[in-house]
Amino acid sequence: MDAAALPPSPRTRVRRVAELANYTPAALHAIIDAAYLCHIAFQDEQGRHCIPTACWRIGGHLYIHGSNGSRMLKQLLRDTDVCVAVTHLDGLVLARSAFNHTMNYRSAMIYGQFEKVSDIGQQHAAMDALMEKLAPGRLAQVRGGSAKEYAATTVLRIALDECAVKQRTGGPLDDAGDMAHVVWTGELPFTHGRGAAIADARNTSALPAYAAAWETESA
Repeated sequence: MDAAALPPSPRTRVRRVAELANYTPAALHAIIDAAYLCHIAFQDEQGRHCIPTACWRIGGHLYIHGSNGSRMLKQLLRDTDVCVAVTHLDGLVLARSAFNHTMNYRSAMIYGQFEKVSDIGQQHAAMDALMEKLAPGRLAQVRGGSAKEYAATTVLRIALDECAVKQRTGGPLDDAGDMAHVVWTGELPFTHGRGAAIADARNTSALPAYAAAWETESA
């Protein structure tokens, strides 16, 4: 950890392979900013749930949105303590023993409670930030949200105050007693590639720069 690291809480302290932990905001922000989806675990009267949803970050908060009628969003507004997970799988790691096989990954866990973004100006700004994350520059080209659409949408945010990052890179860590075993070892990486933009059959506009660049940008 560096000087900017946040002290871990009892539930964010990484105990299993603790050397892979990172509590710095920079590491946390990088993982969130590279993601389009998060998974939210919560409990209601029907049991425990883990639901995927779109996410984005503004400053020290992670944002989500949905319909006013969303069961999950309604529950999250009832002072529900939640856990939010973001994970990127980067590769499989093949070792000399079955036990030492592992994966390379970047993961973040966020604990706390969501709050509603009630201010209309902040709600609009948050939705604009989501559009800019999806396709920078597109916001200026599309029809903006109507009053009716904004009124039907709930925007929530959770502070990035109680979080932990765990990430692994590199090859296998073989036991000394296994080094004489003859077998291929190494990494099988996942490439997070992007395909070429596909125009809708009813499209009537030229390909914009952000869509043309999609295939060549790193995910």
